[in-house]
Amino acid sequence: MPSRYTLSEYSPEWPLEFARESQRLKALWGDELVAVHHIGSTSVPGLAAKPIIDLLPLVHSIVGMDKRTPVLQQAGYAAWGEYGLPGRRFFTKDHDGFRTHNLHFYQADDPDVERHLAFCAYLRHHAQALQEYAALKGEVYARHPADIAAYSDGKDPWIKKVEPQAIAWYRARAQRFANRRSIRNLIGWMSQHAS
Repeated sequence: MPSRYTLSEYSPEWPLEFARESQRLKALWGDELVAVHHIGSTSVPGLAAKPIIDLLPLVHSIVGMDKRTPVLQQAGYAAWGEYGLPGRRFFTKDHDGFRTHNLHFYQADDPDVERHLAFCAYLRHHAQALQEYAALKGEVYARHPADIAAYSDGKDPWIKKVEPQAIAWYRARAQRFANRRSIRNLIGWMSQHAS
């Protein structure tokens, strides 16, 4: 289905807008909200993107989330249910007829959370992958400037190819961090108990 959209150069305003929207969600959601992450292309410095901020709010319970959907609707968000991804609750926010925010709510322990976080983190830390993805996005947008579905479909094979690498890298990085933290904790414990 054709859709009006643009591909914009990276803007330093995007992380600021993420921070503002994140604070709004925290005010609406309170203690039910575990964390809010910035995902999607607007979270990757230097990457052109549709100027739509993607947020990944994590909640304690997706069932509790469903019960509180009217709170978000009253605050101006449209609810779309899972919208093709089991376990997710998808919401959008528009301004003057243009999409400004996508909210991808997940329960904090949902395995898909890692996939979303890993892909963006991988692009932020791997310049070659970032350059490849940026070039692909530009090429696909040039071919489909008025069809957002075709734009998404054109990127999908590359994303599916890179995603397993990103997840493996992300897990290894998390393990190294956990190991360093364990060593620091052990050293701290040993220094406290040395006599």
